[in-house]
Amino acid sequence: MLEAITTWLGPDEWQAVRLSLRVAFWATLVSLPFGIFVAYALARWEFPGKQVLNGLVHMPLILPPVVTGYLLLITLGRRGPVGQFLDQWLGVVVSFRWTGAAIAAGVMAFPLMVRAIRLAIEAVDPKLEAAAGTLGASKPWVFATVTLPLILPGVVAGAILAFAKAIGEFGATITFVSSIPGETRTIPSAIYAFLQAPGGEAAAGRLVIVAIVIAMAALILSEFVARRVVKRVSGS
Repeated sequence: MLEAITTWLGPDEWQAVRLSLRVAFWATLVSLPFGIFVAYALARWEFPGKQVLNGLVHMPLILPPVVTGYLLLITLGRRGPVGQFLDQWLGVVVSFRWTGAAIAAGVMAFPLMVRAIRLAIEAVDPKLEAAAGTLGASKPWVFATVTLPLILPGVVAGAILAFAKAIGEFGATITFVSSIPGETRTIPSAIYAFLQAPGGEAAAGRLVIVAIVIAMAALILSEFVARRVVKRVSGS
C-alpha cells in the first residue's frame, strides 16, 4: 500500500507528506508532557492567575494564525530574545528550520490537546484520588497509579487531535519558517505553492485528498477513544 501511495504522489508531494508527518509527530510528542501538566493544573488546582493561564493556553485558537507565527518569529527568530540566546550560546536555530515548523504546529495544536486531557481529568472522581492519598500514597504516585490510567484514553485522544491539527497547520508555520522545499514545506504550504504554479492543480488535489484522509482518520479515532473515556470513567 505504501508503494502505491509513493507511486501515486510525485517526489515533491511525497516529500511534503513525509515532512508533515515528521513535524506533527515531534510537535505532539514534545508538547504532550506539558499538555498533561497544564491540563491537570487547570482541572485540579486553584492558584492566582489560573484564568490568565487558561486564556494563554487557548489564545492560539482565537488569534489569527499569522499573528501567532509573527509572535514566534520575533521571539524565537535569530534577532529575538530567546532565538538570539539559543543561537549564540547553544548554536540552535529554529527559525526557517523544520524544528521551527514543529514548534509552530505544537503551539497551534496545544489548546486542543489540553482541552481533551482536561475534560478527561475532570471526569475522574476526585474521591478516588483522595482515597489513595489517605492510604499514604504521595501525590505523584497517586497521579501515576490512579489518575493517569483513568485518563489515558483522554490523553490519547488529545494527542490524536493535536497530531491532526499539526498536520494541517499553515498560517503560523509559513509566517515563522516560510515554505522551504524539503525543510519547512508541509502539506498545507505545498498545496498553496502548487496552486500558485501553472499546472500544479493536480498535485495540489492529490495533497488535498491526503489531508482529508488524515483528518478524517484522526477525527474518527479520537471519537472512538473519547467514547472509551466515558465508558471507563462511568464503569459501564
